[in-house]
Formats: sequence, structure tokens, C-alpha cells
Amino acid sequence: MTRPVLLRTRRVQLLLALLLPLLSSCVTVEVGGEPAANVQLSLTDARPDVTRRAQTIVDALLIQAQPAQALGDTQAIAYSRRENEYAFYQYATWTERPVRRLPQLLQRRLQARGVATAVGMLGDPLRADWLLVIGVDDLHHDVRVAPGRGRLALTAGLYDRRTRVRVAQRHFVTTVAAGRADSAAAVAALSEATADVFDALLPWVETELQQGVARAR
Repeated sequence: MTRPVLLRTRRVQLLLALLLPLLSSCVTVEVGGEPAANVQLSLTDARPDVTRRAQTIVDALLIQAQPAQALGDTQAIAYSRRENEYAFYQYATWTERPVRRLPQLLQRRLQARGVATAVGMLGDPLRADWLLVIGVDDLHHDVRVAPGRGRLALTAGLYDRRTRVRVAQRHFVTTVAAGRADSAAAVAALSEATADVFDALLPWVETELQQGVARAR
């Protein structure tokens, strides 16, 4: 089998569109393993059930996905054997690009928590004074030391839509150990990482919303 195509971080966004059609001859479901049948895997929130707040903070909250780094804006599942170099699993892909999937999962978590009476995506017929913008900065299976770790990094920004001012911003990053050096284990680790990031992001959103509402009074 040919060696995986490796992409430097600074070249990923420029070359990804050209290289994706070639991936079918480059990478297997197992890192360095044997080819297997094509599969589609879903990124999930490993801990979607949360304690609901006694009272909502705002009437409505919208979520917007900002343009992501290349690793979050493709259906290819990335892994890395060397720092700042990436390859892609050949026979396993995301069911939906992470740049779309992660905001959907966050919407469900915020709704379950009861942060707002209604939580929607930007473009929904929902009038809201507050906007949460989510950027996917990193999402890959780091296998520099097997079986590797799932790494997820998000940037969240909270905006007051009445004044068009960003009132808060924070970067969230976590890694979770993978059980094996293959795509299924990578997705399981990344789903746990998603839950870890949400566990940290929700209290931050609640605090910032509470402070924003207090300032507006």
C-alpha cells in the first residue's frame, strides 16, 4: 500500500480539496492496518444528559458555526503520526462535517440544560438578542504514540446582537485517550472529547449570559 499523504498545517486548507479524491488509495481504517469496508461514523456528545436549570437565563439564544480549519470542514477523518502533519482514514468518513455537527450537538446540550427558553441555529425563524459563535480549530486522532488520543479544540464567542459587540471569547481544548489506533476508537475518543469541551463550555456560557443580562439592565 502506498504511504499516507502528509499535509503540513500551513498547506492543509490549500491542498485538501485537491487531495481528497486521492485518499481512497492512501489510508486504511486502521492506522497501518488492512483495508476494510467503507463505513460512516458519527461524532456524538458522549454525555448529552445534564441537570436542567431551575430557571432559564434568556428567552432565546442562536448558534452560528464560523468557518472552520480544514480538519473540521471535511467529511474525512484525520489522524497524525507527526506534529503538524495529517493524513486521512480511507475507508471511514464522518456522516456530517464537524463544522456542522458540533454546533448541532451543542444546541441539544444547551436545550437540555435550559440555558434559554429556545436555542436555535442562525437562520432559524427565532428572534434572539444573543449569539454564540463556534469555531472548530482542531479535530483529529493523534497517534504519535499509539494507540493515540482524540484531540478537539473549539473557540467560542458570545455576542450581544443588539449592540453587535462580542462580550466574551474563550478557547477550549481537550484530549482523550483512544482504545485502539483505528477510526472507530478515534471517533469514540473524539466523542468523549466533545463531551469534555461541552462540560467546560456550558458553565462559561451561563456565566457570561448572566453577566451580559445584568449589564443590559
